[in-house]
Amino acid sequence: MRPLTVWIADDELLARRRLARLLGAMEGVEVLGECRDGVEALARLREGVGDAMLLDVEMPGLTGLEALGLAGATGIRVVFTTAHAEHAVLAFDREAVDYLLKPVEAARLARALDRVRRAVGEAEAPSAGSHDGEDDGRPVPPLARLPVATRRGVVLLDPATVSHVALDGASCLVHAGEAVYVTDHRLADLEARLPPDLFVRAQRRALLNVQHVLRLEPIDTGGYLAHLRGGAVVEVSRQAARRLRRAWDLPR
Repeated sequence: MRPLTVWIADDELLARRRLARLLGAMEGVEVLGECRDGVEALARLREGVGDAMLLDVEMPGLTGLEALGLAGATGIRVVFTTAHAEHAVLAFDREAVDYLLKPVEAARLARALDRVRRAVGEAEAPSAGSHDGEDDGRPVPPLARLPVATRRGVVLLDPATVSHVALDGASCLVHAGEAVYVTDHRLADLEARLPPDLFVRAQRRALLNVQHVLRLEPIDTGGYLAHLRGGAVVEVSRQAARRLRRAWDLPR
């Protein structure tokens, strides 16, 4: 098996040395070189030589996000490495493979590179029913997990585990199992990233995963109180209740 070829792009010498040391200790990984600013990173991305780039966000010349946005189609997979959690959603919007918070740990870096290997393997494998490597026209599946930037870092959640999301002042509370994650993402942004076959806008301030609903209790407004697994209760507006009744063929 050929080695995974990786670029390091960071304006901080110590950060580059740390990443080089971590990569050097891993089997099957080859460091192609280092970029010291966003302009160098953009040039390497446009050349498209290599499998992956560990790309810092805050750099002189161009930010890592700007470099990736300007690069256009590139064969290099990007893993962002940064001290700033708040850029995660935009990073995944630009099809980053992963998003690592500094100081980068060896185990977390290894998992990110495993994702790169899978992405490279899928791209190199011939597609069933395709001819001469032509695009078969099928849409690229969306990211399987929901990145949520919190004050303690980026959490990648399985959307199926999220029971509901509630607006609380300027923040959103993402309820997943017994955990509650506080994020500055807008409710509309989270709604756009969650599977529409699982989530409905229960009301102006809440999203609801219908698979977690145990019981719908009618209320005087014409809506419902949705009783969820785990004991939470989410109010469903009259308008949303109408949509649920149509979708589930419920009596009025």
